[in-house]
Amino acid sequence: MPWNKRPREVGGTVNQFTFGSERRNLRLLAAVLAAALLGFAPASSEPVRKSGYAIGSDSCGSGDLAFPRIQLDMKAGFCAGLVASEEDRLKFPRSIVQVPGRDLFVVADMGGWGHTDGRLLLLDPRAGEGKRFKELLTGLEYPFGLVIGPDKRLYASTAETIFRFDPLADNPRSTVETIVRHMPGRRITLPDGTRLDESAHPLKQFVFDRDGRLFVNVGSHSDDCITPAPITKPCAAAEGGAAMAAIWLFTPPAGGVFPALKPGDPDPPHTVYARGLRNSMALALHPMFPDDGYAFLQGENGRDLPDIFKPNEEINAIEPGRHYGWPYCYDLSTPSSEFRLVLQSGIYKSFCSANPLYKPPLSLMPPHGAPLAMLYYHGAKFPELEGKLLVGLHGYRPTGSRVLVYDVDDHGFPRPSPPPVRYHVSCAADPTRSFQTDTGEVAAAPFDELIAGWHRVNGARPQGAPVGMTVAEDGAIWLVEDKNQTVIRIDRAAGDPPPPLPCDARSQAMIDQLAAFVARDAQNSIRLTTLRKGLVEKHCVGCHSDFGLRAGQTDAEKDATALRFMLSQDGWIYPGDPDAGKLRTRLRGLGAEKLMPPGGESLPKTEPGYTRLLDTADLLVAKMVPGTRMRIKPGPPQRKFFSKTNKECGEIPAAKVVVVTQRSAVDRPGFSRFFRPADPYLNGECTDDDGYYIRQEFLVPVQ
Repeated sequence: MPWNKRPREVGGTVNQFTFGSERRNLRLLAAVLAAALLGFAPASSEPVRKSGYAIGSDSCGSGDLAFPRIQLDMKAGFCAGLVASEEDRLKFPRSIVQVPGRDLFVVADMGGWGHTDGRLLLLDPRAGEGKRFKELLTGLEYPFGLVIGPDKRLYASTAETIFRFDPLADNPRSTVETIVRHMPGRRITLPDGTRLDESAHPLKQFVFDRDGRLFVNVGSHSDDCITPAPITKPCAAAEGGAAMAAIWLFTPPAGGVFPALKPGDPDPPHTVYARGLRNSMALALHPMFPDDGYAFLQGENGRDLPDIFKPNEEINAIEPGRHYGWPYCYDLSTPSSEFRLVLQSGIYKSFCSANPLYKPPLSLMPPHGAPLAMLYYHGAKFPELEGKLLVGLHGYRPTGSRVLVYDVDDHGFPRPSPPPVRYHVSCAADPTRSFQTDTGEVAAAPFDELIAGWHRVNGARPQGAPVGMTVAEDGAIWLVEDKNQTVIRIDRAAGDPPPPLPCDARSQAMIDQLAAFVARDAQNSIRLTTLRKGLVEKHCVGCHSDFGLRAGQTDAEKDATALRFMLSQDGWIYPGDPDAGKLRTRLRGLGAEKLMPPGGESLPKTEPGYTRLLDTADLLVAKMVPGTRMRIKPGPPQRKFFSKTNKECGEIPAAKVVVVTQRSAVDRPGFSRFFRPADPYLNGECTDDDGYYIRQEFLVPVQ
C-alpha cells in the first residue's frame, strides 16, 4: 500500500508526543467547569496576539485541526489557521514536510543567518499549545531542504550535505545517513583564491525525480558576480564542473537509492545539469518527469537591480546542458551592461540574443518577488487547484508576500498570454502593473492569488514572508513563514470571504511630518547627511533598491529622499525607540534575518568609523520626534493607551520607550500625550494619528 494511502494513525505515542484531542478537550472542559463553579466572568473579547497577528474567536479547519484564523486576504473559499508561532520557540522556520502515513510534520528551523544552531523539529499539530514541537536534530548549519525520497524516507539538507534519517526513532541522530557532502556551502574559496566566510546563497534546496535522480541547487556566491571594471572574463565561479549558480545532478546506483557514505568514502560524482541560475530555491518536478515534454521548473531569484520593477523574477523550464543567463542576462534577453565586453566575443558572444546555449525564461514573475517554494497541488480538499502550480513569494517588496496559482497545460507548463499581462502590487497608487522589460510589455503566464496582500495592517497582522510549502495527505496546504516565525495551515472556508484589509502602513502625511521634524533639527540634519553618505550611498544602494536617489539631486534632496524611503519601509523605524525597529536589528545582525548590508559583519573591523555610523542611526531615530523620551513604568505587564476620541488603542509592555509630546495633556487632565508607538502595540481600533494618551503615573524618564 502506498504511504499516502495508509489509514490515518491516531492515538498512542511516539517520542513522548500525545496524539488525538482527548487530553486537550478534557483540559478545556475542566477549565469551563471551574469557571462556572467559581463564578468567573467570561474571557475578554480583546484579541490575543501571537507573532504579530490579532487572534479572535474564529477558527480555520475542523475538529483537532481547527486553528485560530488569522486575517489574510485570500481567495474565496480558503482560510488560514495559525498552527504555531514564536510562542512555540520557533526562531527561523524555513521548510515543512509531512511524515508519511502520520499526522506529524518535520520543520526545518534554520535559527537565523550566520548561525550554526539550526534544528529539525517534529510537529504534532494535535498536541496542546506550547507542546507541539520536539527537537529531533540540533546544531545544524543552515538546514533547509526537506523531501520524502523515492524510498519513502525523509531526506534533509544542510549548507554542504544531504542526509536521511528517521524522525520517529527514539534517537533520530543515530539514524542519520549522509548521501552527499562537501558541496559549496557557507564558506567557500573562489577560483582566484578569494575566501568567502559567508557565501551569498548557501542553502541547498533539492528534489528527486521518479527514477531516484537527485537535483540540487548550488546557489551563486554573490548577487551579480561583478568585480571592479572593466569585466573582461566570464564569471569564474559559474564555470566548469563545480560551477555555482547551477543545478547539480547526482545519479543513484542500480536500485535507485543512494548508499550511506562512510568515513573516507569519496563524494558521489555529479554533473552540472543546468547553469546560469542565480539561486534555485523553488524547484518543481511534474509527477511524470523525466518523460519528454513534462515539466521540471525552477523559480529564479533574480539579481538585485535597484529599480523596484526590474528585473522580473523568472520561471525557467530546465533542460540538461542549457544556460539560463546569470550573470550575463536578465528578464527575457536583456544583457547585463557590466558584462558588455564578455558578450562581444568568445563562447558568450551575443549570448542574450543570438546564442543557442542561452535559454530564456518560460515566463516572468513579479520583480523582486523572491520565489522560495514551488509545487504542483494534488489533493482532495481543493479540487479547483488539482494539478495547478503553486508558487510562494517571500520578497518583502510590494510585489512579494503572497502565494500564486498558475493554470498549467497537460505537460505541467504555465500557460503564457500575450501582453499586456498584469499583476497585483500591494498598497501602491497603481494597484496593478503589466510585465515589462526594457523593450516594453511582454507575454507572461497570468496567475491567480491564493494569498494576496499579505502586507502589514496595524493591530491586525504583520507582513508575511512564506518560505516552505507542502500539501498534506488530507489535501490541506501547510506553509512556514520566517518573518514572524509561524506555521500556517490552509483549509476550506465556508461563506463569503471577509473584505480585504486596508493598506495602513505609515501614511504620507506622517512621513511628511517626521521628515519636517528632522529638517528643523540642526543636529539631526547633520546625522542624516552622515548616514546618507557613509551608509546608504556607500553600502545600501543596490540591495534591492536605489532608495529613490537620482543623478542631479542636491545634497538636501538626497537626504530627504533617503529619509523618506527608510520611513516608508515596513517596521524599519519607530521614532523615539531605535530598539524597536528593523533598521537597528538588520544593521547590527541582532535578528534572524540577513545582516544589512551583505558582509556587514566585517565592517566594524575593516571600516574606520562604521560603528559610529550605527550609533548615529540610533541617535537619529531616538531624537527624530521633538519631546521627552519616557519609559513605561515597571509593574503590571502592560499599560493601555487611548485616542483623542477615547478609543482604546492598545497596550504597551513595561519598559518600552515612548516620546511624550505633552507631559500634561491639555485636552485630557491626568494623561500624557505621546507619539505613535511601535505598531505591534496597536490593536487596529484607532486610525493613523500622531498622538495617543496614557496615564501620567505610568511613565518614568529614560535614564
